[in-house]
Amino acid sequence: MELYELTAHELREKLIKKEISSVELTNVFYSRIEAVENHIKSYVTFTKERALKKARQIDAMLARGEQTHPLAGIPMALKDNLCTQGVRTTCSSKMLENYIPPYDATVVERLDAAGAVTLGKLNMDEFAMGSSTENSRFFPTCNPWDLERVPGGSSGGPSAAVAAGEAVYSLGSDTGGSIRQPASLCGVVGLKPTYGLVSRYGLVAFASSLDQIGPFTRDVTDCALVLQAIAGHDPMDSTSADLPVPNYQEALIPDVKGLKIGVPKEYFAAGLDPEVEQLVKQAIKKYEELGAIIEETSMPHTEYALPAYYVIAPAECSSNLARYDGVRYGYRDKDAEDIVSMFMKTRDEGFGPEVKRRIMLGTYALSSGYYDAYYLKALKVRTLIKQDFDRAFTKYDVLLTPTTTSVAFKFGEKTDDPLAMYQNDICTVTINLAGVPAISIPCGFSRGLPVGLQLIAKPFGETTLFRAAYAFESVTDYHRQRPQVGVK
Repeated sequence: MELYELTAHELREKLIKKEISSVELTNVFYSRIEAVENHIKSYVTFTKERALKKARQIDAMLARGEQTHPLAGIPMALKDNLCTQGVRTTCSSKMLENYIPPYDATVVERLDAAGAVTLGKLNMDEFAMGSSTENSRFFPTCNPWDLERVPGGSSGGPSAAVAAGEAVYSLGSDTGGSIRQPASLCGVVGLKPTYGLVSRYGLVAFASSLDQIGPFTRDVTDCALVLQAIAGHDPMDSTSADLPVPNYQEALIPDVKGLKIGVPKEYFAAGLDPEVEQLVKQAIKKYEELGAIIEETSMPHTEYALPAYYVIAPAECSSNLARYDGVRYGYRDKDAEDIVSMFMKTRDEGFGPEVKRRIMLGTYALSSGYYDAYYLKALKVRTLIKQDFDRAFTKYDVLLTPTTTSVAFKFGEKTDDPLAMYQNDICTVTINLAGVPAISIPCGFSRGLPVGLQLIAKPFGETTLFRAAYAFESVTDYHRQRPQVGVK
């Protein structure tokens, strides 16, 4: 394998043995980016000067024999809704196109302290709203496995960059599946941690009760390493859980004997691609061979998750995005004749169609006379969904479902039908409504395109997720497959 195809822990070994320096490794990745970025278009901003400066610092520490973090000197990249001091944070929107934050997000600070080498900022659906990265203000990102297909969304840039060898790992955000769905479509590992495990301070908010930051990696070991670096209490985030962080690497054992896995039948309903269903069922058999106890179960309120999500998330987004009015920061229309026109033109010109659609939906749901009928009812449905998970985890250690209902779809295939696009999130949104952790791992290929398997655990059960995911990965090689970018 080429260096840009290796995992973080494999590259770490090479750095420790001095087979390569961090500066050389960083240049390898910029050469790879130069070779394939015209095909993939995953980056919005590059930070080469900073990256090389950081790489030189790590090389000096290694030369002095100092102890360094397992991620020190490893090139990575960030979704462009994570604030980075002195580096623009656009959310792939005209509204924030030239916004340069005066501070780092907590996860950025923690990775910087660990010695991570940040290559740049990655493309996304505008303000994280979308399932295909076709809603970016700048350009769509392509799926490395087939350049005519989407990489998923909203974290299409972070998933495509890892799959294409343009970064060893990346960070994204997940509000209704925006890490797991693109991870599935691009054939990489994607984790949505428990709500409250990872600080959201410095993440540009979409829907605050649903948003969570998590990693994209090439295997489960890297996923555990990155989560270890970014998890933990943060006094800057009032929703951050003040709990000890387990040693996730200790959970990486290829043994699931006796592990109880529930398979909710509602996730295998109409609309699921038959080949995707077949591959997920093959994965279930693999777990049985490994000694896990598999049982079909029921999550009776699953069918209400999508409509509830598409009331709650737009309601929160309409509130969060009210701050972009042309006065405090962000884009402002310069030609308006009065202040009311300035507000209207700023928001009309600054936001794209999908963001406007969700703001209008959310404002309607929160408006007088409709709050009880829509928003309050959606919150009650959310409670019922959470209770489904609570009941399931009294019996099972892990729940297993497909991550998506199909493989990556072609550009434009669903852009004229928002409801069809929203259906793409049907396997993932329940997890955000319940606040539990879930991971997507590669489980096979259909028509040459990756398929993902979703594993779900109880709150703060990431160690169980890593154990289950690592066991499957240990007896399969799907995570080692790499796309031939530009070759169909």
